[in-house]
Amino acid sequence: MKIVTFIGSSRNGGNSELLTDIVLKDITHKKIYLKDLDIRPIEDLRHTKDGFQVIKDDYDNVIEELQNSDIVIFATPIYWYSMSGIMKNMVDRFSQSIRDNRFPDLKERLKKIRTIVVIVGGDKPRIKGLPLIQQFQYTFEFLEMSLWSYIIGEANKPGEIMDDKSALSQAALLNENIKSLLYKEGE
Repeated sequence: MKIVTFIGSSRNGGNSELLTDIVLKDITHKKIYLKDLDIRPIEDLRHTKDGFQVIKDDYDNVIEELQNSDIVIFATPIYWYSMSGIMKNMVDRFSQSIRDNRFPDLKERLKKIRTIVVIVGGDKPRIKGLPLIQQFQYTFEFLEMSLWSYIIGEANKPGEIMDDKSALSQAALLNENIKSLLYKEGE
């Protein structure tokens, strides 16, 4: 079973990444730092004669990782009550990739992926972060992906997530659930 995490923070070791590290403790996985990739903004050409055009950037690598994964984690700080801009840029490109003839099996493959969302914010995130979870849920429903689990953590300054006992407990429990799933699947 392959697990990939898309890290949407603008800094390494941010609170959303730290919380995700607890979710994946002692589990083989791959991290992709979106801030280190060149993902161009989408140009919406779906209603034009020629449709979307191939863009020469790192986004195809994102789609390859997505297609080859069984569990995908979207980890992002809550920026202005939404996902980070670099993560939103990646998500916006889904419109293009689901119509891209180079990925003919993408829609069917997405149906088999379990998704997890890990978000962390500092302004009452367990209330104000719920619309972001709903945004991810609607996106996944449109793509026919499964929202398997989510965690909302509360932190502002670097490392402050380690004081959120509730989020840490949820992360540890999710870690056990993933390990149990891996054990059932013989990995």
